[in-house]
Amino acid sequence: MPTAAKLVAAIAFAALAWFLSDLVKPLLPEGTQVGLLSPINAFFGLIMGWRIMGKNAGKGLFPSSGYGLTTLVATVFWCLLIWGGYEMIVRATRLRYDGPVEALQDMITLMLEYGQLAATNTILGTAVLGCLFCAWLAELSARRWT
Repeated sequence: MPTAAKLVAAIAFAALAWFLSDLVKPLLPEGTQVGLLSPINAFFGLIMGWRIMGKNAGKGLFPSSGYGLTTLVATVFWCLLIWGGYEMIVRATRLRYDGPVEALQDMITLMLEYGQLAATNTILGTAVLGCLFCAWLAELSARRWT
């Protein structure tokens, strides 16, 4: 059932994911193609904002803060999974792996490497403060329009 809280949470977390993606771009290795990085990450922010934060908005400020952090972690997980999987497929088409298990192991390694690359104080601080603000917006909209 669509609600105002779901819409606000989806838009807010999509915007946060887009902004964080723009912060990560300068940290990527030189020559990395970043064409669809921001839109795809924003799409996952939109989905997680709708499904996790939007669904649980209206339960109070402290619970919504927890749901906001959960939404952030879920968004980061799915973005890392997609980009690690994409890089694994690119490498697999170049016949870099001996089998599917080695490819999946490398995908997990790539996810961890991308996570470590983005784990700077600036990005982590912005992500936490941003998700708390997004959760506050969703909570405010749930209280206002229910």
